[in-house]
Amino acid sequence: MSTQLEYAKKGVITKEIEQVAKSENIDLPNLMDLIKEGQVVIPKNKNHVVSPCGIGKGLKTKINANIGTSEICNNINIELDKLNTAIKYGADTIMDLSTGGDLHLILKTIIEKSTVPVGTVPIYAVATKYIRNNRDLSEITIDDILKEIEYQAQLGVDFMTLHCGVTKTSLSYLQKDPRVCGIVSRGGSILKTWILKNNKENPLYEHYDKILDICYEYDVTISLGDGLRPGACADASDRGQLAELLVLGELVERAREHNVQVMVEGPGHMPLDEIEANVKIMKKVTKNAPFYVLGPLVTDIAPGYDHIVGAIGGTIAAVAGADFLCYVTPAEHLTLPTVEDVKQGVIASKIAAHAANIVKGIKSEIERDYMVSKYRYELNWDEMFKYVIDPELARKRRYENKFIGEYCSICGSLCAYKTDKLVK
Repeated sequence: MSTQLEYAKKGVITKEIEQVAKSENIDLPNLMDLIKEGQVVIPKNKNHVVSPCGIGKGLKTKINANIGTSEICNNINIELDKLNTAIKYGADTIMDLSTGGDLHLILKTIIEKSTVPVGTVPIYAVATKYIRNNRDLSEITIDDILKEIEYQAQLGVDFMTLHCGVTKTSLSYLQKDPRVCGIVSRGGSILKTWILKNNKENPLYEHYDKILDICYEYDVTISLGDGLRPGACADASDRGQLAELLVLGELVERAREHNVQVMVEGPGHMPLDEIEANVKIMKKVTKNAPFYVLGPLVTDIAPGYDHIVGAIGGTIAAVAGADFLCYVTPAEHLTLPTVEDVKQGVIASKIAAHAANIVKGIKSEIERDYMVSKYRYELNWDEMFKYVIDPELARKRRYENKFIGEYCSICGSLCAYKTDKLVK
């Protein structure tokens, strides 16, 4: 079994590579080079029948939608509604972050129903099992972790977040530079507990080669998690975050040598003026690995509106070179997202990605904007709606007013377009 990375190194064009080249309108030789160099990944497990999605340099900015149960709400039907809603409104991938109910059944069902690549965080399932059995997280064994990774790989998971960079060394930098919000990553907090209580190295780091073997066998893309990401703007770009990034740079190279596809996750909460520098540093340290960011969230004051906050940061990050945006919903920091929250989160992130794609020079995205403008000027509403990001909402708002004429209800007969066309 070869991976997409290994095939590219050998000069073999797979059907997945061919499909990505076609969907992205990029030359095959160029795409092959980018994959070979590790600057583009195609998360596609050999056991998952799904349309391939390319993430990385020269491609459209992609977005991910997180779904999943919790201890309080673990209705699989609700999560399937979220899955379908996320895909309907344009999510390129989804992640199952479930921690409640039958986790394996939930994941199996989501993989079977999803038409886009599926990601997970395997340490969640391991930790949940220990907590349910009233066992301390420090008792987690590497065998339990590897078994869960392999099980999920066999099931068809396309990419996995693995917090391999939370090491004794990176933690030491964090502990010497106190934070407002400490560790906000669930995976990062679990591994910190394990490392400090056992006074041993992170098992994910220590046994990284075994993880690479599993991921190679199924062509699972590793998403190196930022377990020490800042959870407050005041904590951004600190020693702990940067210390972890240096470890991730090393792990990217080891994955590529093993012919395993790999991308890197990034912040988190961060003031707007620090985002570009963080993206460029990350790209430098990892030799242009695809960069997957949460938000970033550029202020901490807007619970209930964090999808907007994340879209602002996501646009800046993507313009600076980030390749993959993890959506943020209005429920962030407050509660488990509803189906409507998922919709709002996806749309906000799609807007951010599209705005960045225009700057990146993605021709199809520039053309889409042009067509909206063209038909808007022509007052051709139906054609315009074909290109907008949420045609359902646009149609509803257009026709909810009693005035339904050629013009909208703001200007009416004083429509600027109408007046502009009077004299040519």
